[in-house]
Amino acid sequence: MVWSFCGVIADERPGRAPWDEVVIGLERMAPPDPKLGPRWFTGSRLNFAENLLRYADDHPAIVFWNEQGRQRELSYAELGREVGRVAGALERHGIRPGDRVAGFLPNLPEAVIAMLATTSLGGIWSSCSPDFGANGVLDRFGQIRPRVLFCADGYRYAGKEIDSLTRVREVRERIADIERVVVVPYLGQRPEISQIRDAVLWNDWALPPRLQTLQRFDFDHPIYIMYSSGTTGLPKCMVHGAGGTLLQHLKELVLHTDLGREDRIFYFTTCGWMMWNWLVSSLAVGATVVLYDGAPLSPPRLLWDMIEREGVTVFGTSAKYLALAQKEGLDPGVSHDLTALRAILSTGSPLAAHSYDYVYQKIKRDLHLASISGGTDIISCFALGNPIGPVWRGELQTRGLGMSVEVFDPEGHPLRQAEGELVCTRPVPSMPVAFWDDANGEKYRSAYFDHFPGVWRHGDWARLTEHNGLVILGRSDATLNPGGVRIGTAEIYRQVEQLPEVVESLVVGQEWDGDVRIVLFVRLQVGLTLDEALTERIRKRVRDHTSPHHVPRKIVQVADIPRTISGKITELAVREVIHGRPVANRDALANPGALDLFRGLAELQV
Repeated sequence: MVWSFCGVIADERPGRAPWDEVVIGLERMAPPDPKLGPRWFTGSRLNFAENLLRYADDHPAIVFWNEQGRQRELSYAELGREVGRVAGALERHGIRPGDRVAGFLPNLPEAVIAMLATTSLGGIWSSCSPDFGANGVLDRFGQIRPRVLFCADGYRYAGKEIDSLTRVREVRERIADIERVVVVPYLGQRPEISQIRDAVLWNDWALPPRLQTLQRFDFDHPIYIMYSSGTTGLPKCMVHGAGGTLLQHLKELVLHTDLGREDRIFYFTTCGWMMWNWLVSSLAVGATVVLYDGAPLSPPRLLWDMIEREGVTVFGTSAKYLALAQKEGLDPGVSHDLTALRAILSTGSPLAAHSYDYVYQKIKRDLHLASISGGTDIISCFALGNPIGPVWRGELQTRGLGMSVEVFDPEGHPLRQAEGELVCTRPVPSMPVAFWDDANGEKYRSAYFDHFPGVWRHGDWARLTEHNGLVILGRSDATLNPGGVRIGTAEIYRQVEQLPEVVESLVVGQEWDGDVRIVLFVRLQVGLTLDEALTERIRKRVRDHTSPHHVPRKIVQVADIPRTISGKITELAVREVIHGRPVANRDALANPGALDLFRGLAELQV
């Protein structure tokens, strides 16, 4: 069992297990009343932060880089002392179990420290990255009403310094529940904060370290509030519990990734993506967590410089980064010493088959490449890597241990080697313990269980393979249906983005003449223009490697493609724009102005 194998710290009960029952109500995946649903490890009591701070030695806990290179290192002992300082200040302020504390922060060590300090007291941590506009922050934090807000004076991205304090001031003024704003100096040593009510600088506020006796809480005591992308309305606020998050992360880090004390793990992420929470849980293993704040290709070699210098053993990134690295012509296996690197993890979107080739040909032949897939909804993964199994080109290796993951047809029958809906038929500990402000569970049930009663429908279009692996074909709500044939968008992306002229692409279905026609938007390399020859090459590539049904009816060049803050392209928002329908929440996008490029296009009127 993961609990004992990974050494979960909890109240001991001499002569018996730390829990009464492992699970109650395993058959009740989507109950009418959330309180009557499955409950895990009843009677157990633990503290999430205590498990992540179990080590207190000189072993490196956090190493921090930004676009200017290496910045800081914190040992486990230093991390514990810093957490104690901030926890003392939060406690003095009156933060109690269940209170919300929010972070509007770059990917700094202070974000980890503030999260651990909050959860050590039983508070609930929620964060989003500093590239959100003020309305995007308000749509999230305005729902949960935090008492304390942590922020920085700004952040750096692609060589630019971007101020955060103007937006922080607006957020403070519009969320009356915020009682204290704690500002981390990042761009300057003493930023001007007098215009922000109740603001104080980090070092002026944190107390000296103190001995702290940590209180332990029920297994499902809430620690995180996570958010859906919010591109079709206000973001859903998913509340995750301490025990389920901890157990699931330990399983995935220790068993699916083979992470150990001597490993150095990095994942390119912001504080607004669940992979940040996943990465930080590596502290419970005693590994060194490498943080990076900035653009992934600024300059293009920087992440590989970091991997080489820090001896990173597990490198986590996105499918998009690997595709762009390939188009940039990066050859890290030649340009860098990657002796320590033993695993690459990829998520965010399906990893194309040609990216597998790139990794093994241009990065390193003897490493474990794991394409993983899950979601903020379970703060973990449905499918991951298997360090002792073969890697099959284009496939996710295995379904998560202890998870009943299947693919269903429209009638709810299991499929093998055929495309359908990705589902989970039995409860897992890391399901949300609740949605915020959802007393009767209606939002929770409608999000996952209305389609197949009693079965979690995740919203991915997928196929189980002959190797018992998984292929993700895109979001099921973005699948195309030309002539009644369902097509996953990832099948088109895999082909189009292999062409050297295409930097990235986006596919949507346009309602046309009583049917749906496939429209492909392409962003090309600088200086190139989409002409008839390239258009025909794109169509031929798709036709030859997929089917005639996949071939786009329209191919349109655009200057930019809209994406969410976590870097995912947003097909649904573009689909709404080309049909003249409003997009409910533009502030959920990293580049909302890109949507205007798709409005009223003459090419889509004929």
